[in-house]
Amino acid sequence: MSLSDPVPPGHQPAPHLVVRSQPAVGVAERLLDHLPDDGGLAWVRRGDGHVGWGVAAQLDVAGGNRFGQAQSWWQELVGHAVIRDEVGVPGSGLLCFGSFGFTDEDPSELVVPEVIVGRRGGTTWVTTISPASSLAAPPALTTYEPDPVGQVAFADGSRSGTEWSGIVADAVTRITGGALDKVVLARDLIAIAEKPIDLRWPLRRLASAYPNCWTFSVDGLIGATPELLVRREKGLITSRVLAGTIRRTGDDAHDLALAASLARSSKDLEEHEYAVRSVADALKPHCKSMNVPETPFVLHLPNVMHLASDVAGVAANGASALGLAAALHPSAAICGTPTGTARELIGEIEGMSRGRFSGPVGWMDAGGDGEWCIALRCGQADPDDPTRMRIFAGAGIVAGSDPEAELAETIAKLVPMRDALGE
Repeated sequence: MSLSDPVPPGHQPAPHLVVRSQPAVGVAERLLDHLPDDGGLAWVRRGDGHVGWGVAAQLDVAGGNRFGQAQSWWQELVGHAVIRDEVGVPGSGLLCFGSFGFTDEDPSELVVPEVIVGRRGGTTWVTTISPASSLAAPPALTTYEPDPVGQVAFADGSRSGTEWSGIVADAVTRITGGALDKVVLARDLIAIAEKPIDLRWPLRRLASAYPNCWTFSVDGLIGATPELLVRREKGLITSRVLAGTIRRTGDDAHDLALAASLARSSKDLEEHEYAVRSVADALKPHCKSMNVPETPFVLHLPNVMHLASDVAGVAANGASALGLAAALHPSAAICGTPTGTARELIGEIEGMSRGRFSGPVGWMDAGGDGEWCIALRCGQADPDDPTRMRIFAGAGIVAGSDPEAELAETIAKLVPMRDALGE
């Protein structure tokens, strides 16, 4: 956006910022240990990533053009910023954290923190972000202990399990009648804690229990998702597609047999094929070349196993990580096929607002590189009651789906958040 361009309706001007990233020593083994008690932002996997706190800039946006508005705001902010990056690795320099709603009406946001602590391989750094009139000194790195939440009870959310199974049966009837091929239906539970929920408590437990997932925190939305919507880094685009799930038993031999049955399941392979096709079709216009696996592999997580495919491509244009996420959302993995029909059916029968559950969550740097995942295995803190949180799970429904089996799948997918909130 130049000075001569007309200002679009609802435009929020981006501030002028000064950014400095410097190598740091004394960074804790667990980046999450640096988060202060007034909340913060997080994106960690296998010990690497970044955490941040404070708000140097923030964009709140909704509507059908929310991705476009966010991209324009970010480009304007980057254009104004003075950036001194003495580290030069992905995640250093200026970056934003973001979270987008599942529907156009759900709130979405980008947040630029005042302080970021990061790690990439053996490199650690601190980034400070200040108004253009000042440059803050790097803070002394402090570690904190979160407060346990005490006893936690769980109550039905928008629908009981029995009601939700009935909704699944309705969806199967519509699919077998030819209205659509697949729809993903979500449900929620309400966690009610004995004490105010210190979000750092479940975050630490999620990162410890699910190190191969992306543990995130953006404005009260926390979780550990296994599904990479898209990564753009130095011209390479990658996406991990998950669809088709079976619950683990804890018996290694039995779980290997279950993994083999999952890999042969026609119902799960059909669901997975829809999801992979939707991602490949969305990324194709942005890639010079692509690699789309012919068959999925089985991804083993502590609580479930998924059919998984890693789609990769070489970038053909300047689409940013956020622009690619916008092109992919909503994929068949969290909406259905055909997308428009599935989205309409979700709005008709699901019976709840997803908020930012199953929307893109992640980060992006000044060059447009970054990572965006799908917000799964997650919970949203109640802004009006600090002892309450909504937790979510969903399941892909196709013609061969059994309502009780799909309910059992959601119960398995709720385990990470239920365990993370417990003592």
